[in-house]
This record gives sequence, C-alpha cells and structure tokens, in this order.
Amino acid sequence: MKPLRALPLALLAAATTIALVGVGDPTKLTPELAWAPPGPGRVLGSGEGGVDLLAVLAHAEAKSLALATIVSALGFAVGVPVGAAAALARGTFERVVSRACDLLQAFPSFLLAMAVLSAVRSPSRLHLGCVFLITAWVPFARLALAEARVLRSAAFVEAARALGLSPAAVLARHVVPNVVGVAAVQLGASGAALVVGEAALSFVGLGARDGVSLGALLDQGVVSMLRAPHVLVLASSAVFLSSAAMMAAGRALEPKR
Repeated sequence: MKPLRALPLALLAAATTIALVGVGDPTKLTPELAWAPPGPGRVLGSGEGGVDLLAVLAHAEAKSLALATIVSALGFAVGVPVGAAAALARGTFERVVSRACDLLQAFPSFLLAMAVLSAVRSPSRLHLGCVFLITAWVPFARLALAEARVLRSAAFVEAARALGLSPAAVLARHVVPNVVGVAAVQLGASGAALVVGEAALSFVGLGARDGVSLGALLDQGVVSMLRAPHVLVLASSAVFLSSAAMMAAGRALEPKR
C-alpha cells in the first residue's frame, strides 16, 4: 500500500488504540477548562464544558469506525446474495429487486434517516445502524445484479445447470464467489459515506445520546468558531481522516491487474 493511502489508516488505528487503552472519560466535564487551547495538560485542548478533546476524538472515531464497518459488512452480506439471486432467477424477482434498488437510491437516505430517527425518543447507535442498513445493501445488490447478469450466461454456469445442480447450488458455488470480488470494492465507499452520514445526523441532533460523536464535536466547533477555532479544525479533520481511511481500506480490496 502506498504511504499516502496508509497514512489515514495509521492515524485512525492510533485513535482507536488510544480509545481502547484509555485516555479518560470523554463525557467528564471540567468547566474551568472550557474551550481551553491545546496545552501541556490537554494535548488537543478542551471543548464545551471542559471535555478533553483527545478523549472525545479517540472514542468518537473508534465508534464511528466500528459502526461504519459493521453496517457496510452487513450491507455487503445482504446485498450480494440478493442481487446475484435476482439475476439468476430473472423474471419478476429480478424486476422487483431492480426497482427496489432504484426506489431506495432515488430517495435521499439522509432524509429517510431523519424521518425514522425523529420518531425515536432516545436514539442509540443500534438505531443508527438499523436505519443505515435500510439503504446500505443497495449498492452491493446493484453491483452483484449487474455482474451476475453476465455470469448467468457463462459456460461454467450453463455446465453446472446441465449437471443437474439446483439454482441454489449454482448461486452458492458458481455465481456468488465470482461476484464477491467486484462488490467488495464498494465497501470502502459505503464505509466512508456512513462515517459522514453518522456525523451529519449527530450534527443536527439525531445521533447517539451519549454525545460522543464526530458530528456532536462539529456542532461544538461551529458554536465556538471564533473563541475556540481549534475545536472545529480538529472535528472536521477527524471526519475527513475517518472517511479517507475507509476509502483507503476499500482501495486495498480492489482486484490486482
């Protein structure tokens, strides 16, 4: 992997390690240090209420990465078999899956998430994950559908059918394994979009109620833009590095040429 691609991954790994090892409570308030700039006692300074920005950033990035990874993996696990099965089945099932993908991709996923989460009294990351999963499987299903449409006429698939294999066996043994590599490239882009989506929902007040998120930190940064600009700089940099890390991880899955 090239150094520039490895850099965001290394930074994110460092943040996750710091959060796991322990840098203090990200919700602990120290009012006398509110909006304090970086210094000896606080390496990255303090935010609203005197929270330690290093602790908040480390925990927020670790949680954002975990959420994006889990939801992307689940979307991959759901979308690839569904798309491949639809292409192999043809007919009504293929049209239904294709139209479902069109509908979900045409509707703004952020508005859908806002509509669902606004009905939840106290959103958690489980709620966020479930909402994201509504649309997370779609790009994987679309890629699998397109690739499987080519594979269903391949000689080895026709030979498997001629040998008497059931459609399920043909799907599991010959179609899905050949679709996985193509669809896996989408994991990085989906993960990056989920990082930004989680931050955006938290920014507008629909994130996890613990307040430990990149979006909540962005909100603090906007409020304190003039008196504590370091908060906004750190928060926006963290969102960029997190999404870049997910994209870099996805690039590592690209087939070698």
